[in-house]
Amino acid sequence: MNTIYPCVAGLDVHQKTIAACIRQNKPQGKMFEETRSFGTMTRDLLELSDWLQAAGVTHVAMESTGVLWKPVFNILEGNFELLLVNPRDVKQVPGRKTDITDSQWIAQLLACGLLTGSFVPPQGQRQLRELTRHRAQLASESTRVANRIHKTLEDANIKLGAVASDVLGVSGRAILQALIEGEQNPETMVKLAKGRLRAKIPQLKLALQGCVTEHHRFMLQMLLGHLQHLEQQIAEFDLRIEEQLRPFLTSEQYQNLDAVPGMNRRTIENVIAEIGSDMSHFPSEHHLASWAGICPGNEESAGKRKRTRITQGNRWLRRALAEAAWAAAHTHDTYLAAQFHRLAGRRGSKRALVAVAHSLLIIVYYMLKHDTCYADLGPHYFDHLNGRGLERYLVKRLEGLGYDVTLHPQTPAA
Repeated sequence: MNTIYPCVAGLDVHQKTIAACIRQNKPQGKMFEETRSFGTMTRDLLELSDWLQAAGVTHVAMESTGVLWKPVFNILEGNFELLLVNPRDVKQVPGRKTDITDSQWIAQLLACGLLTGSFVPPQGQRQLRELTRHRAQLASESTRVANRIHKTLEDANIKLGAVASDVLGVSGRAILQALIEGEQNPETMVKLAKGRLRAKIPQLKLALQGCVTEHHRFMLQMLLGHLQHLEQQIAEFDLRIEEQLRPFLTSEQYQNLDAVPGMNRRTIENVIAEIGSDMSHFPSEHHLASWAGICPGNEESAGKRKRTRITQGNRWLRRALAEAAWAAAHTHDTYLAAQFHRLAGRRGSKRALVAVAHSLLIIVYYMLKHDTCYADLGPHYFDHLNGRGLERYLVKRLEGLGYDVTLHPQTPAA
């Protein structure tokens, strides 16, 4: 294999050690290799960086192994051309696997230009990613705590969830606090109901008649306190994320993205944290969709299409887009809602949801790339796209019901 880069290094990163191999082309075509092992403390990583610079290394490749690559990447960033490689792309020959041979194999593949680096965003975006991903985990935990509160109420035979649409709303929390403080009289607790819940006072009285014990009060107190703590943390993360997002989006770009059906503040933050605002990292919208794992797979053999399930990609981005797609599918008189209903009838709602999520990602890509605003194609776009086909389909349906159908063009209004 021809050598593309004359002096490279391959790193096999572990929790406590790093196996490093320098591969260098000498004059007269001679190949020089040197391998060393380093620790993973900051002092050891600085020593590794100095060793690579002294040898004249220009490109460094390492496997993406959990979070172990991050401290190495942070130390070497800016001094070398770094490639973070998917482990499946650097599999070693079976039966010859050691840390040293792994680093040599990575260096050889890199020198021949056979490795493709993963997308590693700049440091500011990496920090924004950590914030949005942790906030998503806090939101998931708050949902689990809310479910535990429902379970505890059911165990105490308090049927608040059967009457109130939101057990953790203003009225629900006031009633929960009264239960925690030892209140047992439904007549007293129904007075805490506010807003539309007051119209259900008779049902609420029956729902609050239960068998609340000291154990239930303790569980409710702990769970409600945990939920309030999580909500406070989420609010603090919201403020921090809003501050960290400012360098990536102007107020005009933010308003343009917010105008897309299904997109809201949290979705915009999550999407920008994953893909950034600079679309030059992705050669085309198809590369971005493939990287996100929001496009069909391409598996064909002997001229036959096999599985077309979506690929494995960025699960955080896919989650945000799926939530936005579900919201867009429930909007009125929009292209995305029409796309969802058009596909859901014959392909199912899950496939339709993926298709709408894919469309949303393409929309965001072009809006950020060309700094433009969103123009909706309208709910009747697909009808006009294949008007003749729709006409034949509707006529056939009416004929199937026993009607003779004659079509006359509509006379234009004067």
